[in-house]
Amino acid sequence: TISAGVDVGSVSSQAVILVDGKLFAYSNMRTGSDSPMSAQNAMNWALENTGMKLENIHYVVGTGYGRVNVPFANKTITEIACHARGANFMYGNTVRTLIDMGGQDCKAIQCDEKGKVVNFLMNDKCAAGTGRGIEVFADLLSLSIEDVGELSFQIDEEPEPVSSTCVIFAKSEATGLLREGWPKNKVLAAYSSAMAHRVVT
Repeated sequence: TISAGVDVGSVSSQAVILVDGKLFAYSNMRTGSDSPMSAQNAMNWALENTGMKLENIHYVVGTGYGRVNVPFANKTITEIACHARGANFMYGNTVRTLIDMGGQDCKAIQCDEKGKVVNFLMNDKCAAGTGRGIEVFADLLSLSIEDVGELSFQIDEEPEPVSSTCVIFAKSEATGLLREGWPKNKVLAAYSSAMAHRVVT
């Protein structure tokens, strides 16, 4: 059997194709302003060079922020349920807690041994503590978002966290620290620490 999932998020869109329950192909790209087109583009990219067409896929699930805009989906499932099932599939039945750092929100998810959601909490009021917050900082420091984690650990001692209540305030504070001569990695460490505290709270 051939199945697929398409996740249209607020920032990125992903598609994955499974053959007999095993990963076969996938794609990841920025979500455009047109959700149905983003879903189609992600799927087309995943299908590229596989010799497969959309009609060869037996079942498609749409998920994410724009899940209702996956025109070829047989079913839609919330990303919260998909995360829990996915973590269980990837890491086994001991997974109980997941944190999803989305583009627009942060979700803490609790699941059981079968990957079924037991409880969840969501912060969707502010960019602080979300993927967008990290993007703002990466842009401010002219860095690729992929380098943020590694660079933030390249410090001798943990700096005081910057303001974590608001991305705008944190960005302003970080700009001040850069002017004072703080290296980029120390500023990143301070923001990452603030973000981690916010997520835990």
